[in-house]
Parts: sequence; C-alpha cells; structure tokens
Amino acid sequence: MDRTEPRLEHTVADGVATVVISNPAKRNAMTAAMWGALPGLLERLAADPSVRVLVLTGAGNTFCAGADISSLRDPAGDPQALAVAAEEALAAFPRPTLAAIRGHCVGGGSQLAAACDLRFAEEGASFGVTPAKLGIVYAASSTRRLVALTGPATAKHLLFSGELIGTARALRTGLVDEVLPAGELDKRVEAYVRTLAARSRLTQAAAKEFADGREDRDAYWAEQARRSGDTGEGVAAFLERRAPRFTWPAGL
Repeated sequence: MDRTEPRLEHTVADGVATVVISNPAKRNAMTAAMWGALPGLLERLAADPSVRVLVLTGAGNTFCAGADISSLRDPAGDPQALAVAAEEALAAFPRPTLAAIRGHCVGGGSQLAAACDLRFAEEGASFGVTPAKLGIVYAASSTRRLVALTGPATAKHLLFSGELIGTARALRTGLVDEVLPAGELDKRVEAYVRTLAARSRLTQAAAKEFADGREDRDAYWAEQARRSGDTGEGVAAFLERRAPRFTWPAGL
C-alpha cells in the first residue's frame, strides 16, 4: 500500500476501534472518496461486538485540515452531501466516540470532531469552521450540532468569520472537553477509553440516546435494565469490591 495515498486507516484492539484520517500531503484533508468510505467503515465497526469505544484521530501532528478543496470543483457528485452523511454516521455510532485532536482541526475536521461524543485536544491545537471563506452554506444539521456544543454566540463567531481559535477558547466555549499538555494526549486517551470499555454498555447506550435528544425509549431502556441484571451485578460488585461483569447485551 502507498502510505502517502489519502485513506482512512483503522485498528481494533482491547475493545477500542481507532480510525485514523491520513492524507499527509494535505494535512489530512478529507477527499470525496474518504468522506464516502467513512459510513461503511463505521457500519462494519458497529457490527463488531468486540468494539466498545471508537477513537477518531489524524495521522501525524494534525487532526484534519478539512475537505480537500479540489474536490469542491468536481462537477460529479455532491461533496457537501458526502460530508454530512459521514458526519451523521459518526454521530449515530452506537458506542461512545472520542476525537483525539492535535494540530489543525478545521472545516470538515471540526465537523467530524463535533459529531463525536467527546473531544480531547493537545495544547496548541487550533479550530475553525470555515464555510464563509468559500461561500458555502453550512448544513443545518451541522450548524445545530455546533450550536449545541458551543452556544449560539460562539457558533456564529466561528461561522461568520472563519477565524481559528486556540485550545483555551475551545475549552472555555465547550468545543473541546479536555486539553492536555504536549506529549500527554495519547496517554490520557488510552487511559480514558480503557475506563469507558470497563463500564456498563447498557448505561452508555441509553445515556447516549437520551443525551442526543431521544425521548420515546424510557420504557424500552427500563425493560433492558430489568432483563439484563446489570444493575444487580454492579451493586454486588461494588459491595464485594471487585470489577463488575456486565452482560448486556446478552451473548457478549
């Protein structure tokens, strides 16, 4: 394989799926082919029962510099529709997702990061939402997701100006959840996803649905909790000072 070709790489180890955006010649910009490949890759990873958590990151020292601008001149297809479909597939991934960010997280990179459940960044990372530089109408779904993270004022600042912001402002406005010193990001992500992989899938699945706004599944999740026995196991493990052995969903 030509390691310089734009591609999405992935590995699965110890319950963690890691997806790496790799396009080194263009600071990991997403090509149309990469946008188009992401939903299918996520579907395959979601079907893997060993996957407990998904981490999205970029190769080398940058996360993603956005969409490959040359693809916007391609008369075939609709690159913005591909990007939105990839974003929605990432947001719908059924297990916890975390963006591990260093360097530039701009345009489509910020779009992908915002679609993850959580975002951890290394000091020195920069963030920008840049459609105003290109005369692009940012999708309604992407705009709503950005507003939900940062509030309307910061979302408008980013969208109106296309200016980049640093990690301090990104943390203050809710665009990222943690900022780590240089050299500490990978260690923190590894420890955190190990914690997530040890927790109740039942709790995480229900919490993700409820936090994302679903309001019609209270009875379903209550029944899942009753049938699974995970609550009883969690309480017993706490009292016995041992690691819990959660069994939801059955057969895993």
